[in-house]
Amino acid sequence: MIIFGVDFGDTRTGWAVCDRSELMASPAGVLTEKNFLHCAEKTAEAAKQAHAELIVVGHPVNMDGSRGPRAQKCAEFAEIVQEKSGIPVKLWDERCTTVSAHQILNVTNTRGKKRKAVVDAVAATIILESYLEYRKNARPE
Repeated sequence: MIIFGVDFGDTRTGWAVCDRSELMASPAGVLTEKNFLHCAEKTAEAAKQAHAELIVVGHPVNMDGSRGPRAQKCAEFAEIVQEKSGIPVKLWDERCTTVSAHQILNVTNTRGKKRKAVVDAVAATIILESYLEYRKNARPE
């Protein structure tokens, strides 16, 4: 199944995608869009262009498991993406993914403008890889 991963942000939204084998997620780009509705529409279109059968949107749950305003905004975003794309959308816990993305970029010595341009796609890739790992381990044998 082709799955499209999303790290929604107020300014930049990262995208990732996996192939039908679900072995590995790859960055699929970063959308720079501040308009909430336009971002959701463009994300829905990108998922359709990727022939996605499922969209996984990062859900920033607080460390204590509670859901704050940011988590609610991501849930609203996910609803609009599903409505616009016609593709099922799943919210996925994204705690610490941006921190992990920055750590990966530190290891690869990615700095400055280049870092800013890719960090959200790396975060989307981490979200999607986490979901793929869950699917692999949750499957009945």
